[in-house]
Amino acid sequence: MDRSRKEELVAELHQTFEDTNLVVITQQTGLTVQEVTMLRSQLRGEGASFHVTKNRLAKIALKGTKFEPLEDSFTGPTAIAVSEDPVAAAKVAVEFANKNEKLTIVGGALGEKVLGVDDVKALAKLPSLDELRGKIVGLLQAPAGKIVGVLNAPAGQLARVFSAYGSSE
Repeated sequence: MDRSRKEELVAELHQTFEDTNLVVITQQTGLTVQEVTMLRSQLRGEGASFHVTKNRLAKIALKGTKFEPLEDSFTGPTAIAVSEDPVAAAKVAVEFANKNEKLTIVGGALGEKVLGVDDVKALAKLPSLDELRGKIVGLLQAPAGKIVGVLNAPAGQLARVFSAYGSSE
């Protein structure tokens, strides 16, 4: 790979680190192209992405970002899963690693907080941002639905009384 291509890759990776909230560092040994493609599509479905990295280039790209403390984690056959959602990348990567021993979670970072393996696995158990939004909308709609039911109940009771009175004559 020529120098200009390396500089371009470092710039792209640096921008990825700048734009993301969560980085999950993995080691992948022996994953087939099909398995990596499947992992990438699962991550893309959750708004995340997966990058196989050259450690030296990744360490250069980390400089000046909030993820700089992760530099020591880049050893061996490394790949990263990144997402703006604070849970998405962790959830998909951990689920995939549980099903496939060729992918191992090494650690990660959420914002400026460095995460260990157990932290990433705990983060993966949390509901995603979209799931939380759905729960909030459901909670907000429930009281409104109950209010409508209570307001409609007296009218319904009156209608039944008039109906019963009319049918008894």
